[in-house]
This record gives sequence, structure tokens and C-alpha cells, in this order.
Amino acid sequence: MEGDSVTLNTVNEIREDDDDILWKFGAENSLIAKIKKQQQIFSTFDVPDGRFRDRLKLDNQTGSLTITNITTQHAGDYQLEISGAKKSSKTFSVSVYAPLLTPYIIRDSSQNHSSSSQQNCSLVCSVVNVGHVTLSWYKGNSLLSSISVSDLSISLSLPLEVEYQEKNSYSCVINNPISNQTTHLNISQLCQIHSAAVVMCCICRKCRKTGQKCNY
Repeated sequence: MEGDSVTLNTVNEIREDDDDILWKFGAENSLIAKIKKQQQIFSTFDVPDGRFRDRLKLDNQTGSLTITNITTQHAGDYQLEISGAKKSSKTFSVSVYAPLLTPYIIRDSSQNHSSSSQQNCSLVCSVVNVGHVTLSWYKGNSLLSSISVSDLSISLSLPLEVEYQEKNSYSCVINNPISNQTTHLNISQLCQIHSAAVVMCCICRKCRKTGQKCNY
């Protein structure tokens, strides 16, 4: 999660005086940390765009690398190279997720003119500025529908139709691999029969006042 600290551990502790460690990041293999035991060098390095500034910490005993206050900019592959008496390498793939916003549910007024509008209430659950998430509708514990996205900073919407004054429990859930947020549907609040009648009145003739009885 963004804001956390992540430690990438070496394969084994450095036990030989001539063991050297290099940490590299990304497809360009940018050097971000170096340990040379014999020369007593323990250094971290930033990359040109400054994303690692004041965020890297080396463990001088194990060679492990910690990234503090991590953001989505730090997602990617990290290459560990150990040379000396024993040579080894290891790649870490790091995924970083932004905190999830709570999804919101509104009535879909664009569907009120449909033939089913007198029996069903059209709803839509939405989230904004999300990435690498799944948005789902549940009826009780049963999955009704879902939509997933792998892009960053995108808006998602998922429709649902329910019957007026239905007593079933519905919820809209957004989740990624490490967290989730849930909004429960209040049918009695969002799906009121008289609200649909007022909208139909507006379609058939000019509405003079919201909530006024319709004369077709």
C-alpha cells in the first residue's frame, strides 16, 4: 500500500569480507544501492527523476534494502546481485496499490424512461481515480456482476436493476489484492416509487412542481 515501507531481503547474510552487493531498479537497471565490504562502502543512489530521494535504507549486515514511504512510482522489478566468494542474483517484483476510495451508489435517471422502469429501479455503482481494481455487485454473498481494470487513474461504473421495495441485501465492493471497500445499498432510500412517477410526469408533460401529482 502507498505510504508503507517495504524491505527486500538478500538471499543470505553477508558473511565474507569480499562480498559485494548491487541493487538495481527497472528495465534500465539503474543502480540504486551498493555495498563493498572491503572498502567499507555502503551507498544509496537516486535515479534521474528523483523518485528514490530520501527513501532508501541499507542494512549494513545483511545487505537488505528498505524503501520507505513507497508510492506507485516505485512499482517494478528490483535486481539484487551478490559477487565475491559466492555469486548469486535475485529479482523482486514489487506492486504498489493506492488506498481505495469507498464506492458510491446513485440512481440511474437515464434508465427511468425504459419499459421496465415501473417495476425496476436502475442503479449504478461508481468509483473514480482507481487502478488495478475490481468493482463488483453482490446480492447477499453471491456475486452478481463485476468489472476489472489494470490501468491507473480511471473511473469505473457498474449498473444494477432491483425491484422496488425489494428486501434482499445488495452491496457494491471495490477490491485489489490487499484491501477492499464496501458500500451497502439502501433500497428504500434510493428506490422510491413516487420518484419514478414524478420523472414520468416530466416526460409526458411539463412538470410544474417536483412531487406534484401527475395528470396524464
